[in-house]
Amino acid sequence: MNILRTSAVVAAIGLTLAGCVARENPSSQRGDDDFPTATAEETTSAEDTAEGGTTTEGECGFGPDQSGSEPSVGLPPDEGPVDATTLSLTTSAGPLTIQLDAERAPCTVQSMVFLAGEGFFDGTNCHRLTTSEGLRVLQCGDPAGNGSGGPGYVVPDEFPTDLPPSADGSSVTYPRGTVAMANAGPGTTGSQFFLVYADSTLPPEYTVFGTLDEASLATLDQVAAAGVAPGGNSPQDGAPVTPVTIESAEAA
Repeated sequence: MNILRTSAVVAAIGLTLAGCVARENPSSQRGDDDFPTATAEETTSAEDTAEGGTTTEGECGFGPDQSGSEPSVGLPPDEGPVDATTLSLTTSAGPLTIQLDAERAPCTVQSMVFLAGEGFFDGTNCHRLTTSEGLRVLQCGDPAGNGSGGPGYVVPDEFPTDLPPSADGSSVTYPRGTVAMANAGPGTTGSQFFLVYADSTLPPEYTVFGTLDEASLATLDQVAAAGVAPGGNSPQDGAPVTPVTIESAEAA
């Protein structure tokens, strides 16, 4: 989340979600420490992109990221909304089932279904747990396992426009059960995503593409209750004590 920005400044905002790597890495996705605050112009552009949710064939325009390397699994077929409605993750901590929202984020769902079908997530670790006040999420989807990795291509931003405002009106609330994409700023969404286990306050700069069912939230609650392992960014931000390895991911 840039969270989940894929790189670094959780303390600065107290909420960034992507990774813990310096933002010089253009392919990294934000991390809790990195939530760069988008300018008004950037936010407006992102919202304009997200409006409608009616992407049709050829409109996603998936393309290589700024790393200059070829996408490790190629580019997703840009054929319009997919039929899959769920993304099931078999993990070392228990099953996690995501109800996909293709109406809200059609390009993101296309990408996630494609990556699951290519086995991209298999064997990857959920590398970051955040337990701070206002930001309680588990971040996954990084093949590098440190917040810097991605699929080698960029997914169009489909930022939410319908989340409730935070108490002070400066951000929005990502409700418990939300599943959203991490990033390193506008135009950098890749494969990293975060699972919200308690209402979290963030800028509306992270694409929401699904929700967790109650059984999945129970699994996530257990992981969160065990806390953060020593040696992370802070006692409230780092690798989870309970390892969460995605053994397989299947869309249906």
